[in-house]
Amino acid sequence: MAVVRPQSSPASGARAFLASGHWPTLLASFLYFDFCFAIWVLNGAMGPFISETFHLSAAQKGFMLSVPILAGALMRFPLGVLSQYIGRKNAALVEMGLIVAALAFGYLAVDTYDEVILMGVLLGIAGASFGVALSLGSGWFPPRYKGLAMGLAGAGNSGTVLAVLFAPPLAMRFGWQAVYGFAALTMLLPMAVMWFAAKEPPDREHQSFRQHIACLFEKDGWAFSLLYVVTFGGFIGLASFLPTYFYDQFKVTKVEAGQLTMLATLMGSAVRVVGGWISDRVGGVTTLSGVLVAVAATLTLCGMSAGSLAASTLLFMLCFAGLGAGNGALFQLVPLRWPLTTAVAGSMIGEVGALGGGFIPNAMGLSKQYSGSYLWGFVSFAVLALLMLVMLRVVQIRWTRTWAERGGRARPMGQHAPLPRAPSERGLRHG
Repeated sequence: MAVVRPQSSPASGARAFLASGHWPTLLASFLYFDFCFAIWVLNGAMGPFISETFHLSAAQKGFMLSVPILAGALMRFPLGVLSQYIGRKNAALVEMGLIVAALAFGYLAVDTYDEVILMGVLLGIAGASFGVALSLGSGWFPPRYKGLAMGLAGAGNSGTVLAVLFAPPLAMRFGWQAVYGFAALTMLLPMAVMWFAAKEPPDREHQSFRQHIACLFEKDGWAFSLLYVVTFGGFIGLASFLPTYFYDQFKVTKVEAGQLTMLATLMGSAVRVVGGWISDRVGGVTTLSGVLVAVAATLTLCGMSAGSLAASTLLFMLCFAGLGAGNGALFQLVPLRWPLTTAVAGSMIGEVGALGGGFIPNAMGLSKQYSGSYLWGFVSFAVLALLMLVMLRVVQIRWTRTWAERGGRARPMGQHAPLPRAPSERGLRHG
């Protein structure tokens, strides 16, 4: 007589997932990253207002929008290292306190274009949250759920939605400088939840600074970073630039430009969780391969559909869905490759990768200023995505021989081959 095995329902799967870790910490990590992300792209959401105030050229607009992205990228790795010494929860609280101070400066003191650029640097503090948020949120969960946990924490990039939805109407009514003051008040919510609900995960190991930066000398670290240039760099770069693009290209209102951007970024944030979930099953390498093809195709079509608002909006939504899934897939792989130093490795990858976000606003601005069209900005990033696809198909051969199953899935416990070592790690224990 055949034995019928009971099928697990989605509800039971969700309960098993939540029971396997500490969900209040995951919630706190999501809110922390969500609100920080909203602050990080604040100048992008208010780009049309700032550009109109100071009569900026296309190249100046691109540079202004790239500054917070670049500054945030450079601040990620130091925050990741700090979190290894004082804990991820404490590092998050310190960062949020600094963000409130920076926003107070923006509300009280920003009146010139140069001060907007300085404010962009300060907004970069919020962009440093990524590696800490994902490691804190996933730290309580076992390997089989790491991709989903990191996808849920990483879905905090939906903070873009908050920025583009609320900043333009507030700027219309109170002035764009006042938005910095409103944003400072909103940061009190994630700070309170982090203080009262989060618990430091047990997957913390005290290591020397040399061990912390060992991943900087690894080929895998740089391969991950370059892939992240496309997936996350594309997400943050486009999210910052789209309000300005919709306003300039299609002559919609500033508020409508924010609403159209919201449609695209919301798609990317939601699909990030799906990307992590799919990658747990078919592997992050397989998922990333499909993502890079989709991103290259949709970006090229975006550049060619500049005459149709409806077509452009739909294509941006598809592009952001691919970028979101790619972010989830990539960070399903990170804890498999660096199980003991996920926060620092994630911050390093985030730092180098997020620098790619500064590429898009500048490429778009320069393309518009010197060719009269945004097309070549889109095409240049599409070509980069295809180059990263070629690189991925090469490096995945070694990955699946050492630390991952075919396609980039997690290996069963006890079946891990020795991980490749960087020269600086000889004799050191490293994930």
